[in-house]
Amino acid sequence: MATVEKDEFTGTETTGHEWDGIKELNTPMPKWWLYSYYACIIFAVGYWVIYPSWPTFSDYAKGMQGYSSRAEHDADLAAQRQSRSQWTEKFAAMDVSDLGDDHQLLDYAMAGGKIIFAENCAPCHGNAGAGAPGYPVLADDDWIWGGTRDAIHTTVSYGVRSDHDDTRASEMPNFLGDEVLEETQIADVSHYVLSLSGAASDASAAERGAVVFEDECAACHGEDGKGVADMGGPNLTDGIWLYGKDTAGINAQIGKPRHGVMPAWSGRLSDVEIKLVSLYVHSLGGGQ
Repeated sequence: MATVEKDEFTGTETTGHEWDGIKELNTPMPKWWLYSYYACIIFAVGYWVIYPSWPTFSDYAKGMQGYSSRAEHDADLAAQRQSRSQWTEKFAAMDVSDLGDDHQLLDYAMAGGKIIFAENCAPCHGNAGAGAPGYPVLADDDWIWGGTRDAIHTTVSYGVRSDHDDTRASEMPNFLGDEVLEETQIADVSHYVLSLSGAASDASAAERGAVVFEDECAACHGEDGKGVADMGGPNLTDGIWLYGKDTAGINAQIGKPRHGVMPAWSGRLSDVEIKLVSLYVHSLGGGQ
């Protein structure tokens, strides 16, 4: 039987380990620590019994309380919807074109629409509609498909070139790839387009380009170049450009155009949420 050795200075048993004459003491844990440890074990067992805990092969142990954080979350959302129903019911019943005439409803739309915009639209259109290369600015008053409340509501609902049956759709011809225009004609019409917004351009080239524009571009952009909203034809006279404002960028867009896609938010957002964000977007640039 092993003999228990005690430290001669403290009287505490040693573990038998020794390094360079230093002996390790077998000091017991403090009582308060042990009691806390045992209390934690008891608490854990009780928690497993009362609340959901262990998974099973097809489900999980739901506990005596039957608590569910998801159910609690759903209940909170239901309570919020109920508290907002006095407002949302008005939005659901009114046409979006009339909602802006009620100042209380408009204030509610500005608060709610701002949040919806930040969560769903800002990644492409930027904070407060500042836009980005290839993504339209919404903070000006330049609208490709029209800037009325109804027009914006339609665009948000069905998107642009989306997979929705009622989507807005416009297709700029591939003038170079389909051999509709030659490179020299594209260069000429680019100078004419630049001249429409007062930008520096070659006058003789712009004069030739005016003829090409009238034949190939005026149907969508208008004879004066101010755009045709029903066709999704942008205004070319205001100096606001989606894909670049120099001759290289305009040449590229005419020769081999790029076409952006906006998703349809109908089915992703509720009808009331679409009205809220439409009114918010309408306010960013003043609307029409």
